[in-house]
Amino acid sequence: MTQEVIQTIDSIHVSLNAGGMNTINIILAFVMYGVALGIKPAIFVEVFKKPKSVLLGMLCQLVLLPALTCLLAILITGWISPMMGLGMILVAACPGGNISNFMSSLAKANVELSVSLTAISTALAVFLTPFNFWAWGNVYLHAANVAATVPTLVIPLWDVFKTIFILLGIPLVLGILTSHYLPKVADVLKKPLQWLSIVIFIAMVVLSFSSNLDAFLKCVKYIFLVVLVHNLLALSIGYGVGTIAKVPFRDRRTLTIETGIQNSGLGLALMLGTSLFANFPPHGGMLVITAWWGIWHIISGLTVATIFNRSRRNEA
Repeated sequence: MTQEVIQTIDSIHVSLNAGGMNTINIILAFVMYGVALGIKPAIFVEVFKKPKSVLLGMLCQLVLLPALTCLLAILITGWISPMMGLGMILVAACPGGNISNFMSSLAKANVELSVSLTAISTALAVFLTPFNFWAWGNVYLHAANVAATVPTLVIPLWDVFKTIFILLGIPLVLGILTSHYLPKVADVLKKPLQWLSIVIFIAMVVLSFSSNLDAFLKCVKYIFLVVLVHNLLALSIGYGVGTIAKVPFRDRRTLTIETGIQNSGLGLALMLGTSLFANFPPHGGMLVITAWWGIWHIISGLTVATIFNRSRRNEA
């Protein structure tokens, strides 16, 4: 990737007024409410009787993915900008994506495990997303020796915490309460909201980058390669850990999908709705990495789920 292309990517600017950002936040909170509709406390009982797969899933998502993403970003430092590297780490620091449960169902994976991992990673994201981004972001900037061009990464923890709590915490509680006290309503809303979340995210990306469409189209093939490699890493972590640990094949499928699908919508909301990058240089690289990941993981998730679905290894 040439310096000209890198500069073009980083120069992409997305500016939303307060009304536009509030709309995105409300939509994302609504989507997370839809995810929580599938969370029933009773489904956790069987999963936690045999916690091995849950612990492995947390290891993959919360530890290995951010750490190995940081390593990957360091290895390809000469090919990407510091902002693109930070975008990769931000995506890896986000919790599991809200469509992973649907993908697990399509893949004939362990859906109960999928829901459990999504719920746990989402709940822990209130604390671990800012921490992982801060920790691995600083490791990356130091190791890549870019301190001279990029200001010290200072994350406004309260600002980020407040945003994540509003976008994830409140909708999660409301969704679980709806599922418990109004199960029929939850069953009716659950699937339409899963599909609606896909449409909403794509629309959010298109609207956000509409004023930079030419620059985005010019660099998308380079972004495609970065996200492709990063997503393959995430999928490989889940499948590899499941294979090494010899968990049932249905659980292995779930670990693959849960690690490979991230809530990049949250990453966009953090970039556009907080003061996270107030003192940073142009950070279009972070925006396009996060936005394209959200589109690409739908494609890769459906592809992997279809392969799993057609596999002969459909264990009970």
